[in-house]
Amino acid sequence: MLTIIIDINIMTIKKTLEQFGLSGKKADIYLASLELGSASIIDISRKSRVKRTTCYDIVVDLINEGLISKTLKDKKTLFTAEDPKKLQISLKEKESILMDMLPELQSIYNVKGEKPKIRFLEGKDGLKQAYTNTLSFTGEIIGFAGDDVVKVLGDEWAESCLSRRVKKNISYRALLPATDSIRENYVPRNIKQLRQSKLISPKKYPFSIEINLYGKKHVALISAKEEIALLIEGAEIYNTLKSIFDLIWDLLPDMKD
Repeated sequence: MLTIIIDINIMTIKKTLEQFGLSGKKADIYLASLELGSASIIDISRKSRVKRTTCYDIVVDLINEGLISKTLKDKKTLFTAEDPKKLQISLKEKESILMDMLPELQSIYNVKGEKPKIRFLEGKDGLKQAYTNTLSFTGEIIGFAGDDVVKVLGDEWAESCLSRRVKKNISYRALLPATDSIRENYVPRNIKQLRQSKLISPKKYPFSIEINLYGKKHVALISAKEEIALLIEGAEIYNTLKSIFDLIWDLLPDMKD
């Protein structure tokens, strides 16, 4: 009965490992190495039931992936599985590489003739997702903005999001309402926060919806007060709104230092 339970557990573990790139014989060899500790290729081959030559080639792959280490003891070559936590580290490294590559992949992905894609988000998590999405692309973000997000999501989260933008070297060109809060908390930190801004009279031209344009074809319409956001992916909509933004921007005077 115990043997059956162990076999079922091993099968479950193997299926999970397959989802993370360790499939078939590679999973067998990794699990055998984990169980044996320091062992020779012959021992690992027997335990995993994989032919010796094939076993060696796969062990070399696992060494290159940082999941097995090679040592020499008494003139004998031994192989030892690394701590399973290395799997988590390896996944984070791969995720980091993918995230760095994502802007380039997004720039290639441009299917012509498709209708604009629209996503509706709501709640505080939806707002956070909308703002985070603007940081998934390289280049400048431009937009009509305010400070409602700080009131809804809090200073800590807003500062964290801003820090991530600066760390990714993403600049922000913003049209902001000329309120005391904006003048005191935003304008003095423009240079440090990679931001250019121009101010608009909130009495003459009130706007409460934040509009962000980014990634050459992405638009985010965000109502922090209502806790809703609309993400639009469409080059024509983006280009039209950008032209409107640029027109207003060019008509407004530059900020004084």
